[in-house]
Amino acid sequence: MKVLYARCAGLDVHKETVVACMRTAGDPEASYEVRTFETTTRGLLALSEWLAEHDCEHAVMEASGVYWKPVWHVLEESFELVLATAQHVRNVPGCSRDRAPHEPHERVGAGSDRAL
Repeated sequence: MKVLYARCAGLDVHKETVVACMRTAGDPEASYEVRTFETTTRGLLALSEWLAEHDCEHAVMEASGVYWKPVWHVLEESFELVLATAQHVRNVPGCSRDRAPHEPHERVGAGSDRAL
């Protein structure tokens, strides 16, 4: 798979938390860092700061329910966001079902040209 973005994040949004997986392309392997943030305003601002500190410009989140909306509103000014449907996120080539829930999101952000 060709890497389109060297740094990107996958966000798994829940009612009370957001699990963020930061992916940084490397040679030969990419590195990953996972953190959990609360969905309070303070927590979402901390998520935004964390993404910025890692020079992340792109983030992907799944459009399930309404929980993604506050996350989108906090991050939309500073980052290029992708809102993916569950079908797109679950069917990313190279992703198996035994991975953590946020990993397919960051794979979409990393740039599978067949993903979206």
